[in-house]
Amino acid sequence: MMNYEGLLLEHRGPVSWLFLNRPEQLNAVGMDQMVTLRQIWLDLREREETRVIVFSGKGRAFCAGADMTAKPDIKAPPSPKPTFLDLATRMEEVLTTMPKPVIAALNGITCGGGLELAMMCDFIVAARSARIGDAHANFGMLPGGGATVRLPRLVGPNFARYLMYTGDLFPAEQMHARGLVQALYEDASFEQDVQALGEKIAAKSPLGLRTMKTLIENALDIPVAQGLAAEKMAVQLHFYSHDATEGGAAFAEKRKPDFRGY
Repeated sequence: MMNYEGLLLEHRGPVSWLFLNRPEQLNAVGMDQMVTLRQIWLDLREREETRVIVFSGKGRAFCAGADMTAKPDIKAPPSPKPTFLDLATRMEEVLTTMPKPVIAALNGITCGGGLELAMMCDFIVAARSARIGDAHANFGMLPGGGATVRLPRLVGPNFARYLMYTGDLFPAEQMHARGLVQALYEDASFEQDVQALGEKIAAKSPLGLRTMKTLIENALDIPVAQGLAAEKMAVQLHFYSHDATEGGAAFAEKRKPDFRGY
């Protein structure tokens, strides 16, 4: 277990858990946390033992968004130092290009930038008690972490407008029905259930998962025919990989495959 300023990293076998750890501030993320988050994502990218990452929070919130003290002082003179938005963008660029599966595990209140952080991950699961919303409108702020782009794609434009315009928080069960949350777990067994999900995914071929992730991300921004062609090309190349050969052999021999990621 590694403690950082406002963050906690724990390796549980092939699943690494990264927690936002400022429970008294509802895990609001400040400039220092943005810098550290980016570095941790980079470290986890290179850590061979880590096959799946779970991003969660300590206390009663996943994340209530940006630390309001990070809001720029409009009276301050121009500075060459990076702003909070600059640091958040640099962190986002690393997280959204992570080749490994990243699960957002919402343990509690999730709003504003917290919802945006969750949507940067591969998919979202939640504890039944979690409450989720946008909330930027409540403070006269605009989303800066992708909510206007990602949220309509996940829940549809009309419900996205409803979430953004009202600023309300909604039960995780309602977000599950809307497709934002992919799985609900009981509070008492939340971490154990998410760990089991992480281990299930970690047992798959790292190469296969990495390729699927790339194909899905690319397919969102290209014509269908181009996406289908890219998929067929990826399959042809994948046939010659160790993991594809090992998967076939393990199936024939009725044993657990030894996937190595190449």
